[in-house]
Amino acid sequence: MFDGVVDRKLLGPALAVLAAAGGFVVFGPAGGSADAAAACAGRPVKAVAFSTGELRLYKGNGYACAVAAAKNPGPRRQMSVTVQARGGAPAGDSGSYTKLAGPITVHSGNRCVRATAAIAGGSADTGWVC
Repeated sequence: MFDGVVDRKLLGPALAVLAAAGGFVVFGPAGGSADAAAACAGRPVKAVAFSTGELRLYKGNGYACAVAAAKNPGPRRQMSVTVQARGGAPAGDSGSYTKLAGPITVHSGNRCVRATAAIAGGSADTGWVC
């Protein structure tokens, strides 16, 4: 039972762990080419390259996830990505981003899914993936 007394021997390491975790949350993981792969759970099922980027679709454990990745990350520009399970409503993310729109995840069960992406005038569509 907690009696209101703090063990100072445990306080230092506990604060160090909280500070380290807080630094990770504030600064995030280091950038790299694996960012999009880490953003979505599941296995990659389709990637569609287009003039300004790439649309990536992942499926696994009854879910589908999509990410739009800029071909040349850099200045902010308009990006959007949507993913939809057959018979369901599309879910999406859009805004002014530097390298990624998404990830967007929907419950798909065993249904077919499709995804769309647009980055600064270029766009792509996966079509229905079963």
